[in-house]
Amino acid sequence: MPAGQDRPVLYAEFTALPGNADIVQSLLKDLAQQVRQEPGNVLFVTHRETERPERFFVYEEYADAAAFEAHINASYGAKFNQALGPLIVEDGSQLTWLNPL
Repeated sequence: MPAGQDRPVLYAEFTALPGNADIVQSLLKDLAQQVRQEPGNVLFVTHRETERPERFFVYEEYADAAAFEAHINASYGAKFNQALGPLIVEDGSQLTWLNPL
């Protein structure tokens, strides 16, 4: 998380390898259910691109740095990332940090 960011806001993107998009979608749906239960999670919205269904986009907001820290240390997140790794093109989720205006 970038220094000085009071309310972590970011998006994650990744691309499923051929034949893996439905598996990735299922993993992501399961993760979303868990993340949305985190006390400090404000938003965790998952998407699959219409024109390129192998592409996934996740918009995330957390109440504060401590909430984001709890999120990244959750055991189910590590399990998700371990399962996701061999199913996607990239070396993990590609994160982009945002500054709310």
